[in-house]
Amino acid sequence: MITSTGWIIITAILAATSCALVGTFLVLRKMSLMGDAISHAVLPGIVLAFLLTASRNTFPMLIGAGIFGLFTVWLTEELSKKGRIFHDASMGIVFTTLFAIGVIIISLFAANVDIDQECVLYGEIAYVPWDLWIWRGTNMGPRPVWILSMVLVINISFITLMYKELKTYSFSPQLAATLGLPVGLIHYGLMGTVSFTTIASFESVGAILVVALLIVPPATAYLLTDRLHRLLLLAVLFGITSAVGGYYMALWINSSIAGAIAVVNGIQFALVFVLAPRYGLLGKKLRGRRATRTEPELITQPEPKNVREILS
Repeated sequence: MITSTGWIIITAILAATSCALVGTFLVLRKMSLMGDAISHAVLPGIVLAFLLTASRNTFPMLIGAGIFGLFTVWLTEELSKKGRIFHDASMGIVFTTLFAIGVIIISLFAANVDIDQECVLYGEIAYVPWDLWIWRGTNMGPRPVWILSMVLVINISFITLMYKELKTYSFSPQLAATLGLPVGLIHYGLMGTVSFTTIASFESVGAILVVALLIVPPATAYLLTDRLHRLLLLAVLFGITSAVGGYYMALWINSSIAGAIAVVNGIQFALVFVLAPRYGLLGKKLRGRRATRTEPELITQPEPKNVREILS
């Protein structure tokens, strides 16, 4: 029998693992904030799905949010390619506009409906044990656990099947196109997994923590290795430790679980940023000192004054 604490930790681990896997490729492609853009831009999709179905059932909202997530990616790319706008600027334009449209739709057509915008942003993972899935009278456990498990299986399957293609695309999209790889399919497949991971996660942990889980564990792992498979494993490891450590930190200081998980993420990154043997601050400083110790000996060594000193 799994306790409430167990369900909360399992949910946090599933969200952290799913986000770390796809977030690794966002970090490598220098598209880290795409997760932030998607997490805000899907609000119109959630609201429209509710208005069309008159229900807060998860799957219609997941589909509506997924459509708007892919629309965000497509519109960002189109503005960047066809307009005289940099990619980060087009991303900011798209997600702020769509998020504002979602807020306006809520105020006009769903003002009396309990769609908690703060819950979308901050989440409340502590309520997961009571969000149950009842199937034919049987308690199947918390609904977010099933949804995040499905998303994790999709992410692992996508990365396993497309590993070589994703590796080449992450290193150089131009090289991938030259080799004849379906760059468009790879890109939108990756963005699709990011969209569904973001949408499935932020209902439980909130949009802000989703962004932290997408970016910080892969960025931390990136300071420790140059190998993609190790990068993925380390990113997942940092995500899991932040989920577990954040939960117990929240109990200790009596604070938000999502906030504590984000703080543990930041602490892990700070430690690795300083202590990483190759790319950390101390590692670089030690190598610099070794270089300054050896160089002067070669440069300032006194020249012999006569033949006897040369032969001695």
